[in-house]
Amino acid sequence: MYALAVIALAAQQAPEPEIDWDKEFGVEQAERDPVTGEIPVEPYEQSNANAGATPFAGNGMARAFNGQDGIRRITARLIELNLDDPRIADIFVAHDMVRLQRTLFEQFCFILNAGCDYTGRDMAASHRGMGSRMADMNALVENLQQAMREEGVPFAAQNRFLGKLAPMSGDVIER
Repeated sequence: MYALAVIALAAQQAPEPEIDWDKEFGVEQAERDPVTGEIPVEPYEQSNANAGATPFAGNGMARAFNGQDGIRRITARLIELNLDDPRIADIFVAHDMVRLQRTLFEQFCFILNAGCDYTGRDMAASHRGMGSRMADMNALVENLQQAMREEGVPFAAQNRFLGKLAPMSGDVIER
């Protein structure tokens, strides 16, 4: 009885060492930029033209989206919804969510004319090889609509914004 108590106590005091499975199987992890927290990407020409759409005129759409703070909440919520959505969550597994959230915010902010520049890649380059389908795009749009609703964006403003984004689907959908 005493021996069992000693073994149980020893097991409580000496937790099993955690195994680094990536190291165990030789999987290399990319180093994140210490400032941005992003995984570095191959160099490309940065341009607002890469955003895929021209910005709205005036500041009405930016106001409808509650400015940069609202746009930031919408993009964060969209990513959260996509990661939780069993229809499309697997698409995002191998992606840098820090970079995605930043560039998606910049893209939306630029298009909504809320005072941002877009520094991401163009839509065709950033989605190449992902194998995106129309069903994936539909799920993402549904999640974006939910994020906009939760932010209180008026329905008409949501539709105007989706109208700006819709032509990009040709650069995103591959199959």
